[in-house]
Parts: sequence; structure tokens; C-alpha cells
Amino acid sequence: MLSDQVTETADELLQRSLEEFERPLLGYANSILSDVESARDAVQDTFLKLYKQPAGAIGPGVKSWLFTVCRNRCFDMLRKRKRHSTADIYELHTVDERAPDPVAAAENEEAMSDVMRFLERLPANQQEVIRLKFGQGLSYKEISKITGLSVSNVGFLLHMGLKRLRKLLNHLGERPEFG
Repeated sequence: MLSDQVTETADELLQRSLEEFERPLLGYANSILSDVESARDAVQDTFLKLYKQPAGAIGPGVKSWLFTVCRNRCFDMLRKRKRHSTADIYELHTVDERAPDPVAAAENEEAMSDVMRFLERLPANQQEVIRLKFGQGLSYKEISKITGLSVSNVGFLLHMGLKRLRKLLNHLGERPEFG
């Protein structure tokens, strides 16, 4: 039996993919590039590449394919940026689109700030798999396809990264200032 992607036209695949993955890809690209405009450019390039693919060339793994292409484009952009700037390429910025009450928003922002600050202390590969797993909701297998790591390596990096984050966050309350 043929998959839906094989029977879709390039226009239909693009439209469906835009509706389903544009926002997650923008968030992912922004987490890598720390710049909304550059993230939009990377995602636009990703969808342009999708549109140029022959019908059925991608198969059922369109989500993994999109994140892989987007990731590669972001890293290309970072390499170009690095040549022109000495900015820290791993700085993370988050945008919270929910609007809870002000007290809850402040507490959530403070907690996220702590997590992001500690996430930056992890090795780059642990940061990336954590962003893909919890920021984008991808499976180990999808992360493996995107990063080129084995599924077991993805699991190990997630385990070690989360263990280190938990340890850092547990120690947060024990010190007046961290860092």
C-alpha cells in the first residue's frame, strides 16, 4: 500500500507540512540561531527545498526530513555568522506565547530562565537532543535521523543531560548565587 506522501502533489505536501510543522520548525531554528528573522529565513529555505523535491522522494518521514534540513541550514547560517561575528552561537532565547496570570508568568519565566541558564552549561550535543525531545516533541528515532547519532546515543545524551540539569536545579536553592 502506498503512503499518503506518495499520492500527494508537491503543492499538497507543502501545504500540509506548512500547517503542521512551520511553528515547531520556527521554534527549533530560533533555539539554534537566537534570532527570529534568521530562523524565519532558515525555515523558508527548508520549505523551499521541500517544494523542489520530486513527488514521493521524501517518503513517510517528512517530519524528520524537515527538521534535518532545517538543522543543517541553521548550522550553515551559524558558520557564516561566526565568520562575521564573535557572538556566542549557543545562547538560547525562549518566547512564551501563553498568557497566564502575572504571578504565574513571573514564576514560570524565572524557572525557565534557570533551566535555560543551566542548559547552556551542558555540552552542545546534550543541549540539542534536549531541545529536540522536549522543545519539539520528537522521538528518539526522529532525533537520531536529524542529528546522525544512533538511537542509543540519543537516549544516553538525553539521560546524561537531564541528570546534569536536575543536579544543577537541585543545587539552585542551596546557593545564594549560581554562576
